[in-house]
Amino acid sequence: MSSNTELAKNINWVGYVDWSVRDFHGYETNSGATYNSYLVKDEKTALIDTVKHFYTDNLLKNISSHTENIDYIIVNHAEPDHASGLPEVISKYPNAKIVCNKKCQNILSGYHDVSSWNFHIVKTGDVIKLGKRSLTFVETPMAHWPDSMCTYVPEEKILFSMDAFGQHFASSERFDDEVDITAVMNEAKKYYANILMLFGKPVGKALEAVSGIEIDMIAPAHGVIWRSHIDKIISAYKDWIVCKPKKKVLVIYDTMWESTKYMAQAIVDGASESGVEAKLIYVRSSGITEIATEILDASAIAFGSSTLNGEMMPMMSAAMTYIKGLRPTGKSGFAFGSYGWGRGATESIDSMLKTMNIEVLRPPLKCKWRPDDEVLEECKNAGKILAKKAKES
Repeated sequence: MSSNTELAKNINWVGYVDWSVRDFHGYETNSGATYNSYLVKDEKTALIDTVKHFYTDNLLKNISSHTENIDYIIVNHAEPDHASGLPEVISKYPNAKIVCNKKCQNILSGYHDVSSWNFHIVKTGDVIKLGKRSLTFVETPMAHWPDSMCTYVPEEKILFSMDAFGQHFASSERFDDEVDITAVMNEAKKYYANILMLFGKPVGKALEAVSGIEIDMIAPAHGVIWRSHIDKIISAYKDWIVCKPKKKVLVIYDTMWESTKYMAQAIVDGASESGVEAKLIYVRSSGITEIATEILDASAIAFGSSTLNGEMMPMMSAAMTYIKGLRPTGKSGFAFGSYGWGRGATESIDSMLKTMNIEVLRPPLKCKWRPDDEVLEECKNAGKILAKKAKES
């Protein structure tokens, strides 16, 4: 555990750093992760969230270095990465009150036998006095589960923000000014794109809900604690919740015998000539986590695939299904691809774009067998259409 775990006097991080995790329900965590738990000591002591159950022994060891007793266990969110350690913690501290909202209690009862748990149900505005310090609760439903809630210590101006402002980022340090802020912001963007993008409106409401309070520190459930770059992360969130586009074009493709690859390269060439940022993404060498992160602030996107068995290639289908679930807003694009003796890929992509509410800029761009100079010229012109739309956005 890092020697610097103190957020304020008698408020400490007691969580666990998971250096080796590389998958979080399909999200690629190449920088590892942390499960943040916090201890607030006063006349009474509160533990804010637990950890994934594999690491409860580590949590209990960290807690024991600060206190022998816990009066309240705050559960901001019932998802197992934060709350699956609860049974062991409650076994250790059986007299502790479990503080959560009603929705959280219902979800916890779906994971655990809660018949013996001593619940204290709270809602927005409720306060628990610990002594000189207090805890105030703000419900933030669907940011990103129905039970999501923040806990605030007004005396120290510390917001325990749950998943909001988090990052999957393993570090020996606990604070944003102790690490590479560029790396942290990249992980925060990746986290938002893959976990929170589809909840843009609820996350926006959550920001509004806490906008009236003074904040000197934001302590999320994953990653480093914000104390020196709070304005930077809040400003980024204001852009991300509306998928604010840059002058950025993406060409995302899969290919069988390279015909679709040649088309994709020509589309990127056409987009690049117009002075916008243009990126070529091959789905089989770029994970869906990376693709979703790039899409968050892209303006115009071309999706392409060769036809396989009357459909798009499997990895393209998987990527588009994942992106569809994240519901990016304000995007434009079109479908392209090659076929031989059977069609289907471009038609499937075009149909999915429409169900995703992506503005379709042109009919599907198709090529039979290998693209000739005429087809490649059409691809370049299609790239210019993407670039024009990116500039307008």
